[in-house]
Amino acid sequence: MTTVTTQNAGSTAGKAPTAEFLALLALCSAYIQGPLTKALDFQAAIAEMNHFGLAPAPFYAVAVPIFELAMSALILSGRLRWLGALALAVFTLMATYLALRFWEVPAGPEHSAAMNGFFEHIGLSGAFVFVALNDLRKQANARTTKA
Repeated sequence: MTTVTTQNAGSTAGKAPTAEFLALLALCSAYIQGPLTKALDFQAAIAEMNHFGLAPAPFYAVAVPIFELAMSALILSGRLRWLGALALAVFTLMATYLALRFWEVPAGPEHSAAMNGFFEHIGLSGAFVFVALNDLRKQANARTTKA
């Protein structure tokens, strides 16, 4: 099987099979695409932050993409993968609660779309928790094997 070598500090996930790396890349894709989109249209990024009541909007329009890219880099590199995954899980839960409040939307197509998006993001958060637990388990197994 083809492998992709990743750098990590103390993690046993240094050689991730290509399929595993591609799955992690798919999981992080929105957290890579979003910041790139915000960088290409910074005024739209500021408008988005204003829309969600985040002030000062310019600060969040810079900080959020940096955070998303940094946590994605941790996950993809294998270095502190568990930390990046847990951070994006919590971030996703908070953003979902802020942006997809389906219980406040009247019945109809918008309500259904918001509810579907809400639960899709709950699943995404769960996937990040799974990645974190898997990485921590691999590290614990590596320590046990060395002992």
